[in-house]
Amino acid sequence: MNDIAVEARNAVKTFGQGDHAVRALDDVSVTIRKGEFFTLLGPSGCGKTTLLRLIAGFEMPTGGQILLDGADITDLPPNKRPVNTVFQSYALFPHLTVAENVGFGLEMLNRPKAEVRQTTERMLALVKLEALAGRKTSQLSGGQQQRVALARALAPQPKVLLLDEPLSALDLKLRKEMQTELKRLQHETGITFIFVTHDQEEALTMSDRIGVMSAGKIQQIGSPRDIYTRPVNRFVASFIGESNFLPATIVQGAARLGSGHSLAVEGLTPVDEGRKVTLAVRPEQVRLTAEDEADTIRATVRDLVYFGTDTHCHLMLSDGEEVVARLQSPASGDAGLSEGQIVGLRLAPGAVQVLGD
Repeated sequence: MNDIAVEARNAVKTFGQGDHAVRALDDVSVTIRKGEFFTLLGPSGCGKTTLLRLIAGFEMPTGGQILLDGADITDLPPNKRPVNTVFQSYALFPHLTVAENVGFGLEMLNRPKAEVRQTTERMLALVKLEALAGRKTSQLSGGQQQRVALARALAPQPKVLLLDEPLSALDLKLRKEMQTELKRLQHETGITFIFVTHDQEEALTMSDRIGVMSAGKIQQIGSPRDIYTRPVNRFVASFIGESNFLPATIVQGAARLGSGHSLAVEGLTPVDEGRKVTLAVRPEQVRLTAEDEADTIRATVRDLVYFGTDTHCHLMLSDGEEVVARLQSPASGDAGLSEGQIVGLRLAPGAVQVLGD
């Protein structure tokens, strides 16, 4: 049994011609499983929305294939594909009621009136808008409008739902609430969701898997935990969360910093000896100790930034490299540190990553 919902094979998309050509997608291949919440994550211009539009049929690839359930749909028009899209603008009909908006797509498919009514009622219950069925969409809040757009897209029971940054127009509190709601809807319907965002927190919160994109290519695909704890290169490590980057040289099977301290790292082989590398470690994996404690790296406190639950301690190593430690703020708000203080720090071996190019 095929468990792949959507597959892009060597997808290429070029806009323009000649010297003005822009390669928005550069030989992208990805498989998205049935029933999963898959997120395309990356900065503006990385190609994530272009890939979504190729799956929807709003753009045709310059090269490569798009498959759905194993069938080649590369040349099919959008209305022939069993997918629906929720846009950033929601694209609701302001002159129609909430119920009429939700049932609109079913009516265009010539479904029986009884089926339209029953499905509309079921979708409104799913997004918790039964009480607003008769209200015009222009009278709704942003969060309510987004729920209507979701219900309308889900009503025809598409095999795949495409979501193009649908939360970006909402305020922070409502956006976090809708993250939970989107994941609930995906779980309850079992429909494959492909979600596009530039917001790393959204991706980490909702996704089963994430595809991190940059410059028209997929840099890494994995679970949120894999992407965060095992980034494959510096771009992924810097785009997902915060990281400290330290130059080092592989000497006798360890990573030697400019300060002279050696760190144990995983996965090294004899051929790595003498290689210049970049180490990455997350701020929450930096542990502070007394300066004279054995086997620690000496550092000077340069700055303390209070964030409520956390305090970021900016440290300077003896070779001039900077390291940030994220410390849990004590109840008093006083971290017990001061600028100019000499401390020791430790980097757990399992938390130190040797990055690729």
